[in-house]
Amino acid sequence: MKMVACGCCAASWRRCVVMSLRLLFLLPAGLPVRSQGESQSDNKQMDNITIRQGETLFLSCLQGDFVTHTAWLNRSSILYAGEDKWSVDPRVSLVTLNQDEFTIKIEDVDLTDEGQYICAVQTSSRPRTTSVHIIVQVPPKIVNLSKDLVVNEGSNVTLMCLANGKPEPAIGWRMLSPSDDSLSSDSEVLEIPFISRYRAGVYECTASNDIAVDTQTVELTVNYPPSVSDGRDVGVTLGQRGVLQCEADAVPEADFEWYRDDRRIFNGFDGIEIEDAGAFSKLTFFNVSEADYGNYTCVAINKLGSANTSIILYEIIEPTSSTLLQDTASVLDMTSSDLEQTAFENNDLSEGPGAVQDGNSGTSTVFTPTCLLLVVLLQLLLKF
Repeated sequence: MKMVACGCCAASWRRCVVMSLRLLFLLPAGLPVRSQGESQSDNKQMDNITIRQGETLFLSCLQGDFVTHTAWLNRSSILYAGEDKWSVDPRVSLVTLNQDEFTIKIEDVDLTDEGQYICAVQTSSRPRTTSVHIIVQVPPKIVNLSKDLVVNEGSNVTLMCLANGKPEPAIGWRMLSPSDDSLSSDSEVLEIPFISRYRAGVYECTASNDIAVDTQTVELTVNYPPSVSDGRDVGVTLGQRGVLQCEADAVPEADFEWYRDDRRIFNGFDGIEIEDAGAFSKLTFFNVSEADYGNYTCVAINKLGSANTSIILYEIIEPTSSTLLQDTASVLDMTSSDLEQTAFENNDLSEGPGAVQDGNSGTSTVFTPTCLLLVVLLQLLLKF
């Protein structure tokens, strides 16, 4: 079989198509090839067709009477010649072929399918072509994104996001969690200079065009040294249970150490239990003794530094029966003195005009100090 080449570089594209169709259909070489003066009805340009990637494309052209040969071409490739499929692409198939219509179907359209398509029809008198340009739109897809990052506080951070799509997608960054609208970017790059612990979180990249939106996230972890909350002194009665607590804020989480003066305390030492849980540490005395009272230091440590706080365990003395009797005697002594002073004052008052005299003794009667004494004694007895 002799191969015939078409010199497209020397002839017009239209002549190449016609020559290809002549070879395909074995048309007689004498058929005229129209030039600039040919009828517009013989060569039609349809409006562009815009389709999204992944959809199904239908291409149709009208046949008319006395059609002898028909073909659909994609650029320089023949897809169908009549009922004969020339394309090896399984996505391409014939839908309709009759005297009135010639329709083919392309499934799962891709960006490579974009371009010009031609329906060529040969009638008994002359060839006729109809062309259409296919535009394939592609939804955005993020193809390059910064990985999750772990940085130290004070570092300069750069987040990158690249995406493909048609039309070209617009790209933006924002801080997603915790939400912070002040930290955003309308470009592929987000710069965060001298990052602080409060900038740690989840960042979202968004790529969008007229077709769809694609989003992906990056988690940013910021390491910083511990800071310890001020310790709260604890008072415990002798023989009771006592608990000292320490809280530290740090990334990564801090390890805790407890000290009594300059001596480190270990778990189980002298009946003391140390329990660490995340940002908290707890030192527990199950039976506080005299030797346990004093100053304790909690130290929080991670790879970036350390911090500490001091906590005092002090004694609370509960009142006993002996202390109650002592308190009662003191109150009685004080009340007796008050009574004597009050009587002396009342005697002075009784000598003056208007003093109230008792009918039997002629001395003044004192009620208020006696009532006060009874109230105090009753309170002490109830407490005891």
